[in-house]
Amino acid sequence: MILRSLVDYYERCQELPREGWIRRGIDYELVLSTQGDCVGINALGDSRKGKIVPAERLVTAIGKQALKHTNSGKDANLLWDNAGFVLGIGNKGQNKLASFIKTLQDWLGAIDDSGVQAIHRFCLQLQKDAALANRLIERFGYRADFEKRDPVLTFRLQGDIESVHERPMVRRAYAEVFAEMQGGGARGNCLITGAVSVPISLTETVIKGVWDKPGAIPLKNIVSFNERAFESYGKTKRQGENAPVSRAAAFAYTTALNHLLRQDSPQRMQVGDASTVFWADKQDPIEESFGVIFGDDPDESTRAVQALLQAVHSGKWGQSDEHLRFYVLGLAPNAARISVRFFHCVTLRELGQRIAQHFEDLALVRGPHDAQYPSLFRLLTAVALQNKADNIPPNLGGAIVDAIFSGPNVPYPALWLNAAITRCRAEQNVTYLRTAAIKACLNRQIRFRQSKEKEFLPMLDPDNQNIAYRLGRLFAVLEKIQEEASPELNATIRDRYYGAASSTPVAVFTTLLRLKNAHLKKLAAGRVVWFERLLGEVLGPVSDFPKHLPLPDQGRFALGYYHQRQDLFTRKAKDTPDTNEGENV
Repeated sequence: MILRSLVDYYERCQELPREGWIRRGIDYELVLSTQGDCVGINALGDSRKGKIVPAERLVTAIGKQALKHTNSGKDANLLWDNAGFVLGIGNKGQNKLASFIKTLQDWLGAIDDSGVQAIHRFCLQLQKDAALANRLIERFGYRADFEKRDPVLTFRLQGDIESVHERPMVRRAYAEVFAEMQGGGARGNCLITGAVSVPISLTETVIKGVWDKPGAIPLKNIVSFNERAFESYGKTKRQGENAPVSRAAAFAYTTALNHLLRQDSPQRMQVGDASTVFWADKQDPIEESFGVIFGDDPDESTRAVQALLQAVHSGKWGQSDEHLRFYVLGLAPNAARISVRFFHCVTLRELGQRIAQHFEDLALVRGPHDAQYPSLFRLLTAVALQNKADNIPPNLGGAIVDAIFSGPNVPYPALWLNAAITRCRAEQNVTYLRTAAIKACLNRQIRFRQSKEKEFLPMLDPDNQNIAYRLGRLFAVLEKIQEEASPELNATIRDRYYGAASSTPVAVFTTLLRLKNAHLKKLAAGRVVWFERLLGEVLGPVSDFPKHLPLPDQGRFALGYYHQRQDLFTRKAKDTPDTNEGENV
């Protein structure tokens, strides 16, 4: 299902390279005369945010080396490659250059094209004079860059507009040789397309872009047989024959997946170590807004989410078909291959409803600087140690995304609730993002268990009778009394007692209620009456303080505390009398 859907996506995307070609970033273009002399080196990259980004070009792909070389130095690409293979510099430079020349001769040695011949003459000059490459780099002023990295190079004949590999004669000759090459090898029935007796791909093109940390781009496979334990009986060391996939289908799904996983793709989202991609049966505007909805730009995200919610509530999807099927695939790197974390196939209506439910579960009364629709990245860092992305619990991001697209009654991972509560206790700080995560997790648990418990509202719920929720409200009221009685204090009861109050209430609240009496004596009569009335309302259902609160109840405590604090700060003046209103209360 996954690979078949990717093949369908490849077939409908006309901008993706056809079989035998791949889109790669090219750093430099060597300009050659017909005699094979290098007359110029042109930098093709663009500067973005202080970093040089290579120019995307369609280039020949004759094997896995188009994305990843082995250490042999004998797997050169055709008409392009890194400086080690093209110029013969660096480790195993001469062996790599010899491999580049041999590849050129094997594939295009029979054609009479001035561009191919110029490249061949240029490489022969490099073989005879090993210092020529360094002189050229020095002459055109790129020594510093070539010393820092191994840039990717291609060729252009002087006077031409296109690169040598784009010349019509070269393209035709390459297509003929490539088709001939595809004719041999093992044949079988393709498990993806159902095609009978077709050439089988023995090895899969590597997938680039599934990473667990920014900047780390491992190159791995989805389908591979690199150990005897993974091979079928009688098919030892026969690799792809263990799960036969035609070469055409293997090229299609790997090309499509690499396209979706590119770093600037609007159809890709990185949450923790889970790389999530998104596509549809046919082109649709929603595809382009997927990454924005869950992205970290508050303005763009808000607009995209509001548009989606409006479509969900009104049933009007604009240019989109509400029955169009969308695919959500979550991938993560593993030791030897890529692991599939989750895969969902849903209609646009189902997709919109599930995303809308996610943000409804998170909805919470907030301050003026809090995001209305918090991004997954912010939600994850809020529950991580020191709020650092490196400390996000493993697998958590992927598990949350999986729960979002699984349906409104599927609970969020328990780890998310545990992490949010733990950070609240460790830092004595119940923040908006942590409380939103706690509320979402608790409401999902209530729906999943079909409990009679009432779901938590975005704002204070005076009718909620849950003891843990009431104790959280009580703690917030006691803290507010202390703050008004001693405004000069730098720390409140939250800094000293929050952890104990939320886990072992009986050990703390008797002391806090006794201290409260001393604080009330410092307040005006009107405020005292008002606080006493509020305390009575909060403590109404509480007959005794529990000895211990389990983790979910600690979450209810945090939610009650946050709700009550927000309510105390947002009450209107008429509801919170000042020092001169004591007689009218």
